[in-house]
Amino acid sequence: MTLVALRVALVILALWLCAFPMQARSQETAPLPGEPGAGNACVVLLHGLGRTYRSMDMIASALRDAGYEAISVDYPSRSKPIEALAVTAVPQGLQYCRNRHADRIHFVTHSMGGLVLRYYLASHPVPELGKVVMLSPPNQGSEVADALVGTVVYDRINGPAGGQLGTGPDGIAARLGRIDYTLGIITGNEQTAVDSWLARQIPGQNDGKVSVARAKVEGMTDFLVLPVTHTFIVMDDKVIAQTLHFLRHGRFRREGIPTEAADLADRDARHVAARSPH
Repeated sequence: MTLVALRVALVILALWLCAFPMQARSQETAPLPGEPGAGNACVVLLHGLGRTYRSMDMIASALRDAGYEAISVDYPSRSKPIEALAVTAVPQGLQYCRNRHADRIHFVTHSMGGLVLRYYLASHPVPELGKVVMLSPPNQGSEVADALVGTVVYDRINGPAGGQLGTGPDGIAARLGRIDYTLGIITGNEQTAVDSWLARQIPGQNDGKVSVARAKVEGMTDFLVLPVTHTFIVMDDKVIAQTLHFLRHGRFRREGIPTEAADLADRDARHVAARSPH
């Protein structure tokens, strides 16, 4: 990587940490007549690397409007490894829901938040566990991390957890097993302008940070690709509507969803599997 390219990449990474503008939310999140309601369920939201709980505000608001208790956990994503983050952030959300006597506890995660949750659930049973929705999770790591881990500015900005997001055997994704709970994954295949350079480092369809193929994980229940970006997936009306639909039904709504993106994602996934060590 040239010095100029590295500088460009680091500037882009710094922009990841900028707060999002908020936008109005449509009525797409309202339940349809006859759909199951929230009941006595609670939802724990886990943000991604370098974000705060406020990045999940729109999803949290939609969940509360739909009748769920919801907590967006704020955790110091850049100060500790994923293992340490998991054993503090997830119990905080669980305790909130248990204090409200929830009989089902769902999770919605963004980006690295999905790995935080996977690490916790791999060794900590949650009797009340309901459904999980992951948005743009690097379930098989990210080629962006492969390219930039070890550079001074990347490591300083993203901390120890950022160093665990690679696709190789040293990345935490390689140490996590298959899923044995109801999991729906939504990921994107578009990039923001600031992510366009990073997108060129990733084979196949991607959202500027994570490839569509590497968002998948063995054992997942459903998988959906939408024309959204990694940064703004948490603010997209259709994503929020699909998240609520999955929490109600355990599957995504397929009406009007083109199959071309899914077909390309399957092709990319086969390519990733072929290149991965066995």
